[in-house]
Amino acid sequence: MKAVIFDLDNTLIDFMRMKEHCIDASVDAMIDAGLDMPKKKAVGILREMYMPNIEDQRIFQRFLKKVHGSIDPRMLAYAVLAYRRVKAGFLAPYPGTKRTLIALKEYGLKLAVVSDAPRDQAWMRLSALKLDDFFDAIITYDDTGSRKPSKKPFMKAIRALGLRPEQCIMVGDWPERDIRGAKSLGMKTAFARYGNPGYRGRRNADIELRKITDLIAYVKKEHEV
Repeated sequence: MKAVIFDLDNTLIDFMRMKEHCIDASVDAMIDAGLDMPKKKAVGILREMYMPNIEDQRIFQRFLKKVHGSIDPRMLAYAVLAYRRVKAGFLAPYPGTKRTLIALKEYGLKLAVVSDAPRDQAWMRLSALKLDDFFDAIITYDDTGSRKPSKKPFMKAIRALGLRPEQCIMVGDWPERDIRGAKSLGMKTAFARYGNPGYRGRRNADIELRKITDLIAYVKKEHEV
């Protein structure tokens, strides 16, 4: 094994925890600005609208059109400002992430990120948490125009690292995208259980990680073989 390729959200970054806090704060803010709707109902609708595309940059415009009938500028401003304020406070890596990345580098491994997030969003998250310098390649949706499980983003990362698929392991929380896509190229795979604890489907991964630091022990064992 020569490299570890990571998914970003819910694998390196506790993204859904941050997103839930942002949704909650944004709904509170819109209600403060005059939205006439019970908070529980509004939160449920906004959460459901996010699911097809968690990166939707116009989610509040669409939400207000759906529940209010028009895009009220005051409600929109309150929602966006609340979202940004809370996002800055809750964006965080999983415990042990930096320690794990340092250990992998000490083993001489190359590191990469393959994310379905837009380029700007992925880089801002990594840079805000000072994780970007750990990676030899960062591949986002904008770099290939394809989302996992397409082979394209995986292949772009592998080529950027100058390696073959069988020399890499993919770590991700979404079996249908991360694990399936990586396995289609012959990569080893690790299911980040800690990022998707409620998942009950088939993982089909080579290993399962209960916490990100479990990866250190796996790499150590691989290097001792």
